[in-house]
Formats: sequence, C-alpha cells, structure tokens
Amino acid sequence: MTDALKRLSDEGVAIWLDDLSRKRITSGNLAELIDQQHVVGVTTNPSIFQKAISSGDGYEQQLADLAARKVTVEEALRMITTADVRDAADVLRPVFDATGGQDGRVSIEVDPRLAHNTRATIAEAKQLAWLVDRPNTFIKIPATKAGLPAITEVIGLGISVNVTLIFSLERYREVMDAYLAGLEKAKAAGLDLSKIRSVASFFVSRVDTEIDKRLDALGTDEAKGLRGKAALANARLAYQAYEEVFSSDRWLALDKAQANKQRPLWASTGVKDPAYKDTLYVDELVAPGTVNTMPEATLNATADHAQITGDTVRDTYEQARAELDAVEKLGISYDDVVQLLEDEGVEKFEASWNDLLKSTEAELERLAPSEG
Repeated sequence: MTDALKRLSDEGVAIWLDDLSRKRITSGNLAELIDQQHVVGVTTNPSIFQKAISSGDGYEQQLADLAARKVTVEEALRMITTADVRDAADVLRPVFDATGGQDGRVSIEVDPRLAHNTRATIAEAKQLAWLVDRPNTFIKIPATKAGLPAITEVIGLGISVNVTLIFSLERYREVMDAYLAGLEKAKAAGLDLSKIRSVASFFVSRVDTEIDKRLDALGTDEAKGLRGKAALANARLAYQAYEEVFSSDRWLALDKAQANKQRPLWASTGVKDPAYKDTLYVDELVAPGTVNTMPEATLNATADHAQITGDTVRDTYEQARAELDAVEKLGISYDDVVQLLEDEGVEKFEASWNDLLKSTEAELERLAPSEG
C-alpha cells in the first residue's frame, strides 16, 4: 500500500467517495475510510441509491414502518435517502468542522425528473435542505439550461450546491456565472457568504467513452492516436476556465465579502476502458483546490498504485486545446458529443430513479400490514 492518497491530499485534491449505503454507515466502513483512506466527502446520485436500496441491506425496518403508515412511494424514497444522507453527514461532521466547512460534505440530488423544470428544481432543493437539515450537505442540481437559473436562486437563498452533469466547457462557464450571480443575490440579501459553498461536477470518463467510440469508427492511425486524450484535455481546459473566472474583478468583489470559490470536482473518474490505467483520471488531474470523487474500486486502486507526481494540469493547456482541436478536425463534433452526454446523463439518472420507485413500491406492498 503506497501513501498515494495522502500525497494526493497534500497536492490540494480533496478525496471524496462516490458511493453511499446504509450498511456502509452502520458497519463503520465510512468512518474507516475517513480515518484510513483520506476520504473527506461523499457523493450520491439516483444510480447509487438504486443499487443500495435494491440490495435491501439495512432498509427493511424503515420500509416496514413506512408501509404501515401508507405513505406514497415518493415520500418513502425521500425519507429513506435523506436518512442515509443525514447519518453520513453526522459521520463526516468532524471533517466539516476541521476544514472550516470546505469538506466533510454529503451530496444529495434533486429528483432527476425535474431536470428541465426550473421552478420545481428550486422547490425540491429547498425541501431537501430542510429535510436533511445538516449544514454539511450539498444539494445536487444538474447543469441543464433549466438548472442554471435554479442554481442562482438556490445559492441566493444560502443553500450550498453541487452542480452535476457538466460535460462542456461552455456550460461550465455558465455554471460558474450562475454561482457568482447567486452569491451576488445572497450578498444583496445580507447573507453570510462565508457559509455558502459549491462544487461544480465536471464529468470525465464518459467523454472518452463517447469520443473513443467515434475515433474507433474512423479507424485511421491518426484517430487511434487520439484515443483516451479527449476527457483529460476537456477537464484540464475546464480548470483553465476556473482559474480565469476566479481571478476576475467580478470574483474579487465577492472574495472581499468572504465568498468561497466554487471548486471543480472531477466526477465519473472510474476508468471504463480496460486498455487504460485504472487510476488515469486521478493521476492526470492533480491540481490545487479540486475534488476527485471516486467509486470504491478507483479509491482502492489509487491507494495501491497511483503515481502522484505533483500538478498534472496547469502546464497542459496548450496541449489540451491542440488535442480537442485534432478530434474536431477528424469530423467529430465536440458540441454534439457534450450535448448527447448531458441528455444521456439526465436520462440515465431518471431511469435509475424510476427503477428505484418501482422496487421501493414493490417492497412497500410486500411489507404492508394485512387489514384488520
């Protein structure tokens, strides 16, 4: 076991776990990961909850109680997921206190079926913040067109947000703009900006999956030579955009009011192609002030054999731009790829949520007490 996780942490990368289940909390595994693996945060999404709750481990009693009360399946699901997030937030509270609120965070997502409805997203974000009722939570809002004004509004209310499903550089700039607008609203309302935090979840591996598929279809030597380059290039240029925005005059005015930068978070960092090193999206995305949220397999691989050699982002912008340009020159449309990935991302989370509703409904029916 190397101490790669400590080195990563020392380079300014916050290590978060991209997974949560009740068993992970009650068994002490989450506390162990915090203690031994430098984990300082947790992210969840509809797919993660679907896997956890479908396993049934630790949920039976709560489901039986909810069935006895005859609650709707939507209410049952929110009671279950917010209970897990609340308990995980309590486990992470010492980290939150020790880092002045920067880490020790747990993220929970608004209902993905609301991704294209601004008003409903805002209402759901407020409800989730109230239900979980812990200062160290992030409400996840997708970076759809409808999500952008919701981000501004929710940040303006003083609720900390994890913006998810960001694939494109243009959309990422819009997300940062929405965050700054939200801080300006919060400032105008007299809120304490130092208490508002945000991360922007920039998705990595799915970009390679889609672009590599298109490169393989071309089949030329030039196309083959670009495999596995696009996702890192995209993420590195996102960090360049982050550096620009958070050194602007607009930001400096908010910085004087004790506002916090919106940290870039590398999401989807599990490597999908077995031809690539399994820590590729960790080793090659080391930069200060970032978060890397990892599935457990990637966390373990990083601990075992990652090569953390310092900053692997800030001297790469020219090369990254050249690589994305080279992909575009082969007739692969960047705009088409990132829009497809955003649409698919929303659809996948919606499908997981619908599967979860169905399986939860079946459990409630199975556990419903007989009348009489």
